[in-house]
Amino acid sequence: MEGFRNFLLRGNVIELAVGVVIGGAFGAIVDGFIKALIDPLLLLILSATGAGSLETAMLGIFPIGILISAIIRFILVALVVYLFIVRPFSAAAAKTAAQAAPAATPADVVLLTEIRDLLKK
Repeated sequence: MEGFRNFLLRGNVIELAVGVVIGGAFGAIVDGFIKALIDPLLLLILSATGAGSLETAMLGIFPIGILISAIIRFILVALVVYLFIVRPFSAAAAKTAAQAAPAATPADVVLLTEIRDLLKK
């Protein structure tokens, strides 16, 4: 049981769980944004070229409207995850590492140590 507890309390598992939950929540927000704003905008642009809907907008045999929507959705989800999860956690980890790092030895202590070492010789 102790090994399992240590596994859970290691930072990686908790960070992963938080990332998945928050990523899913932001994914729903981004999907709503895409469906409410981007898809209608693409539909307006594509309907000017003669396509009736995103599903019927074709480039040869490929449904280009669905592809464009999926690419925009992926980029926005990646951007949101980076801005709201990766960057803040990286900054917090860097701050924690900086606090945990030993402070640099002051110059006067270094000088006194060198003098001591020279006197020993």
